[in-house]
Amino acid sequence: MAVFDSPYFDDHEQVAHCHDPASGLRAVIAIHSSVLGPALGGCRMWPYASQQEAVDDVLRLSRGMTFKAAVAGLDLGGGKSVIIGHAERDKSRALLLAMGRFVESLGGRYHVAEDVGMTVADMDVMGRATRFVHGSSEDTGNPAPVTAYGVFVGLRAAVRHRLGRDELKGLTVSVQGVGSVGAHLCSRLAKAGAKIVAADLNRAAAERMASELGARTVAPEAIHRVPADVFAPCALGGVLDDRTVEELAAPIVAGSANNQLREDRHGALLQDRGILYAPDYVINAGGLIDVARKGRDRDRESVFAATARIADTLTAIFRRSDAEGRPTNIIADRMARARLGRASAERAAA
Repeated sequence: MAVFDSPYFDDHEQVAHCHDPASGLRAVIAIHSSVLGPALGGCRMWPYASQQEAVDDVLRLSRGMTFKAAVAGLDLGGGKSVIIGHAERDKSRALLLAMGRFVESLGGRYHVAEDVGMTVADMDVMGRATRFVHGSSEDTGNPAPVTAYGVFVGLRAAVRHRLGRDELKGLTVSVQGVGSVGAHLCSRLAKAGAKIVAADLNRAAAERMASELGARTVAPEAIHRVPADVFAPCALGGVLDDRTVEELAAPIVAGSANNQLREDRHGALLQDRGILYAPDYVINAGGLIDVARKGRDRDRESVFAATARIADTLTAIFRRSDAEGRPTNIIADRMARARLGRASAERAAA
């Protein structure tokens, strides 16, 4: 498994490969940066086709967490973990406890939370083996509602900037992935009067949006081609590539998925087509803002107030992108690296 030679290696501080034969656990923990504080990021369980695919994914995801915390103004570093396996078939209490022990062995350098394939109940089990767990039932719980709120206010800011509208009533939003976050987002969109087109690999989840919210459903492979005002990717990453960017039928991309761009250059391709892209780690930071408040300032009002500021951050990125003629993802990256650079300089001078 190549780490240093991976195209997604970005001077990561630590990459730990974790194996517990008794439970069958095979996992990777990546700490991208601890310059701003301990690394916090979710644990994803996914049936990766290869170990290299798992390594590449955790490297990309952990870097995204660093940038997410930096732009959100949080005193946290970026980390992520992935468990290789099928969440419905391979997950067990023994496996989760083993993962918790590996997290504990890092002594607080990495704090774990839930991600794709994991639940609040799973965090409860991990919490039996490590102090460094967030999002358990005794703590903040499921961060999906806050993540969805951040995406909603960010999407509204993008509509205001690109379409010159303050309301979503009558607009069409195509939502790719209506799991926990996507479903909460659809609910907010429906209340705001938007028309929803939904797609999900789990057909039952999409049909639920149809019956509960009046959404129109389409096949997952067609959702990005649906004529809409906003395309909201809320499933897995890498959905914006050469083909899909060319086929996109919406002037705005604003969704909750991590690593939406297959490569950084796809941000420029979106800009060339006149499509406004809300950088993923900026618009989906609500969940991190939520779980970061473990043990302090954990009242609902303060969490949602902090998350609402995502709209202001995105507006600043959009305006700077217009002024400089650079893609929004490059503007966001520069903002994140600038804060990290200042923190590194302060640390060196201390």
